[in-house]
Amino acid sequence: MSINQLFNLTGKTALVTGGGQGIGKAIVHALAENGANVVINYRSNHPLAEQTASEIEVYGNKSWLWPFDLESEHVLEAYRDFADTHRCHADILVANASVQIRKRWDQINNIEFAQQINVNLRSTLQLIQGVVPYMQQQGWGRILTIGSVQQVRPHSQMCVYAASKSALVNLVKNLAPQLAPLGITVNNLAPGVIGTSRNDEALADPEYKKLIQAKIPVGYIAQPEDCAALALLLCTDAGRYITGADYLVDGGMGG
Repeated sequence: MSINQLFNLTGKTALVTGGGQGIGKAIVHALAENGANVVINYRSNHPLAEQTASEIEVYGNKSWLWPFDLESEHVLEAYRDFADTHRCHADILVANASVQIRKRWDQINNIEFAQQINVNLRSTLQLIQGVVPYMQQQGWGRILTIGSVQQVRPHSQMCVYAASKSALVNLVKNLAPQLAPLGITVNNLAPGVIGTSRNDEALADPEYKKLIQAKIPVGYIAQPEDCAALALLLCTDAGRYITGADYLVDGGMGG
């Protein structure tokens, strides 16, 4: 099989949570450009999700918009209903959506704790529970969680967020050997400082940006596409022999 064929996703359907913007949007583009149909999940920003869907029309594939808040307790049921109704069962799951709350550890309340754990961790497990039966039937599946450099370099103002991302790595390493015999790979991609809207406000301060860049060995802040390239590898046959892995895409920041 040629290299191009290994990256070919024609006939596959991918579910990308938080796919309307940032890293999720870049991954949607990468998968669609290589032949995948894409379900774009988003919480509330319909215009951005719709714009992303419109942009990938050029590739000639199908796309669906799934407006659903992953903080809900009914993620599994909602996914099954949507996939059954639209006939868009996922061959590929990219669990990208997350909630990140910047507060000191002693100021985090129960609601903020639950928001981050439910979206970042619980919903990921529930979506995996939703997609695996179909993947097992096909004898092929790709699951990619999006972690963070904070797994190894925790941020003092985001302790719960960092903890939730560390938990994802454990989840991946736990599930990978269990799902491998079914033809399903499970991996984690951990971005460093990426130029997305989430970081715009903090990085707008020139002094803070300079301080952050000084901690990154390559010397600059990445763009979402820097994550999408690796995501594509891990979601195709090109990454068929990779499972249970945790990749830092952080310019060396994690050390």
